[in-house]
Amino acid sequence: MAVHPSAIVAEGAIIPESCTVGPFCIIGPNVVLGENCELVSHVVLNGQLKIGDDNRVFPFTSLGIEPQDLKYRQEPTRLTIGARNVIRESVTISRGTVGGGGETRVGDDCLIMAYVHIGHDSRIGNGCILANAATLAGHVTVEDYAVVGALNPVHQYCTIGAYSYIGGGTTITQDVLPYSLTSVRRENRAFGLNKVGLERRGFTPNELKQLRSAYRLLQVSKLNTTQALEAIREKVATGEFGERVGYLAEFIAKSERGVIK
Repeated sequence: MAVHPSAIVAEGAIIPESCTVGPFCIIGPNVVLGENCELVSHVVLNGQLKIGDDNRVFPFTSLGIEPQDLKYRQEPTRLTIGARNVIRESVTISRGTVGGGGETRVGDDCLIMAYVHIGHDSRIGNGCILANAATLAGHVTVEDYAVVGALNPVHQYCTIGAYSYIGGGTTITQDVLPYSLTSVRRENRAFGLNKVGLERRGFTPNELKQLRSAYRLLQVSKLNTTQALEAIREKVATGEFGERVGYLAEFIAKSERGVIK
């Protein structure tokens, strides 16, 4: 393998020959790297950490570090990262805590931009983008293909729904609806569908039409959230709305913090 002479690799670390470890990287004894990973320089990998194939990690990033939780007592918790992710400069991703299930997880094909923090016990899906300085507190879930904008703080236990897009500088204290375009003016609002993002992901015109109709029931009808949810479920049951809308309904139903409408 290509390991720079200034790098420090602890005995016990598993690093395939296809990997590149750049200058001044520090790799702990319980780290397992997949094939074809590149650590550009000054990267710290620590704790029980498993990283999949084809990841690129840029300078001054720390992965698998201790959680920022006063209850943490050096338990052997872990961080698991999937394949083909790009993790840019100065990103910090903490390992899990016993109280949160013991694991922080990042999926595949994500772009995690500079200065992002992913707190303990968070779950990041596949194909997600976390823009510069997005800050995720512990126990946050980001579902597949969601985009978290620059300078977005996300409160503990919030869920960012699949295919949603959050505008920069938006403070998230409740769950973000799947498929939504959510941003802040004087208060946080979902401004309708993330239409461009959904089209890029292959959503059909009929699926977009159904989702638009469901959003009208949620946002511009005179129904409250409970009534709108019942109306959406009725249309799903009769086949007027398909599985995309069914997922939206279940997301709302299971939300514990409420959703941003």
